Amino acid sequence: MFIKPWDAGLDDAEWRTWLAEGHDFGQLSVNGLPGEAPVVVPTHFATDGDQLLIHLARPNPVWQAIERDPNVTFGVSGDYAFIPGPWRAAPGIPPTDGVPTSYYAAVQFTCRAHIIDDPEAKAELLRRQLAHFQPDGDHTPVEVDRPPYGRMLPGIRGLRLDVVEVRAKFKYDNQKPVELRTTVADRLTERGEGLDAPTARQLLRRADRIGTWKA
Repeated sequence: MFIKPWDAGLDDAEWRTWLAEGHDFGQLSVNGLPGEAPVVVPTHFATDGDQLLIHLARPNPVWQAIERDPNVTFGVSGDYAFIPGPWRAAPGIPPTDGVPTSYYAAVQFTCRAHIIDDPEAKAELLRRQLAHFQPDGDHTPVEVDRPPYGRMLPGIRGLRLDVVEVRAKFKYDNQKPVELRTTVADRLTERGEGLDAPTARQLLRRADRIGTWKA
């Protein structure tokens, strides 16, 4: 992922907060077997300190590739929108000469994967995931010898991803004048399509933190 200086995460708290706001679905990318393309698996995940916790079905084709090479990438993206060229035209420039772009947030984790097959360890992984996704506890306890989870555990394998490096990108025209960014945020709010609203919020948040970009 190419990151220009003004689009880089400002600190660890920025990307951690962004993930905690509900960005808990991403794509696991694994090096393919010789002569094969990489394997990419969309999945929910939970964080546990500097680890990501995932479980996948046992028949998933990803396992053989991970066993061969445990170095993987996990990517999360969101709060994206297409920005029409006229919205970005500088003062005194014909609107049609404005160049369109995409706004988005993305966090990529370089990780070393550890496969979990022990039944109790898999049950503990599911408990941690459920604590994140169903914090009200409105589910049957996850126990190795108790349905419904006990009989399903043999059909899954767990993954603990130890994070080696984090690269965060918040691409919201951070290098442009604050006035332009504010105007674009207003237009996103007015358009109101797709993820326009959260994109506008990210745009304004970064404008508040960065102000006028200085190298």
